[in-house]
Amino acid sequence: MKREIIVTADGSKTIFLPEWNEHYHSKHGAIQEALHVFIKHGFLHLQHNFPETKPISILEIGFGTGLNAFLTVLEAQKRNVEINYTGVEAYPVTQEEIEVLNYATTEEGKEIFKQLHEAPWEERTWVFNTFGLLKQEKEFAKITDEALYDLIYFDAFGVRVQPELWTEAIFSKMYQALKPKGLLVTYAAAGSVRRAMQAAGFQVEKLPGPPGKREMLRAFKG
Repeated sequence: MKREIIVTADGSKTIFLPEWNEHYHSKHGAIQEALHVFIKHGFLHLQHNFPETKPISILEIGFGTGLNAFLTVLEAQKRNVEINYTGVEAYPVTQEEIEVLNYATTEEGKEIFKQLHEAPWEERTWVFNTFGLLKQEKEFAKITDEALYDLIYFDAFGVRVQPELWTEAIFSKMYQALKPKGLLVTYAAAGSVRRAMQAAGFQVEKLPGPPGKREMLRAFKG
């Protein structure tokens, strides 16, 4: 499938799929969306409410461009928090695409972003002293982890183009993968998504969305 690099409203780049009319991140701002949904309402919420959670285990559904992992590294470094990060991706981006994405604004940041993408697939490696990374190339439906994660970044393509990724069956796998009191955050807010989460056992709350989006969802494992 053809992929194009575009510039979003906050100046950061993302990948666009013309065939689906779908973006990897919000056209209103890739970095803004990731910071709002996954860092503010996911990582920082967990840090604030469960400060005893160390190390923090994170599962990302849709590793994609590596933006969420990159921002998580930066936040974890600020707070001196150890992270075990697993990123699942069915269709990894190419080296050419990686080279034109401009998420890092410092030389240190560029090196971090580079190391995230140079880390081998299917092998957990310590990209930094406090950041362990495991990248897995597989379909989300094949996830079978049980009670391994404190936090899930659910960043799959939208329900409009891939409704099969937003079902009770998939969210049941996410529920199973989370530890007790674990949480899942996503940019999506559709009623069908919320109901699928609830059917899987989650307690779900609506939160204000990032720029260009009214709402988002955060779900808790009871």
